[in-house]
This record gives sequence, C-alpha cells and structure tokens, in this order.
Amino acid sequence: MQKYELTIVFDAKISAAKRKAVREAIEKAVGLLKGKIGAVADWGEKDLAGKIKKATRGYYIYFPLELSSDSAKKLLEKMKSEDAIIRYLLVREK
Repeated sequence: MQKYELTIVFDAKISAAKRKAVREAIEKAVGLLKGKIGAVADWGEKDLAGKIKKATRGYYIYFPLELSSDSAKKLLEKMKSEDAIIRYLLVREK
C-alpha cells in the first residue's frame, strides 16, 4: 500500500447534494479497492486560475489515501467517468 493525495474540483455551481453523492461514491470505490481514506478536507469554493469547462470558480475536496498501484489506476478510471468533476489530481507521496 502506498500513500496518495487526491484533490478533486467541482464546478462551484454544482449542488451540495451532488458533491456529497460524488464524495460518497469515491469513498465507496476506495473501500471496494481495499484502500484507506484519511481525514477528508473540504477546501471550499475558490477562484480558478483559468476557465475549466466554462467555470471560473471551483469547489475543492482533498482525500489522503492508501492504495495499491493497481487500485490507484482503477480509481483514476472512476474519476474519468464522473461528469460532476471538472478536474482531479492523484499524486503519490514519497
């Protein structure tokens, strides 16, 4: 198991219920992949440096994770299928 950091960005116009549903889906996916999630940080709404899919503000959520490398690849596939997420970044800690 390796440590990863996952940051996801939603369009700020997305409803709180939709953000919660996606967050729960990510937590469920990590559980199914036999991973662990640390303390999730809700960074809130911030201005984007540039437009992403016509959005100028984003809503950020940070997940500290422990996953195997194969599970990380599967999680990335899950991220690509979520329409509510406008950007995501998964990096491995050293």
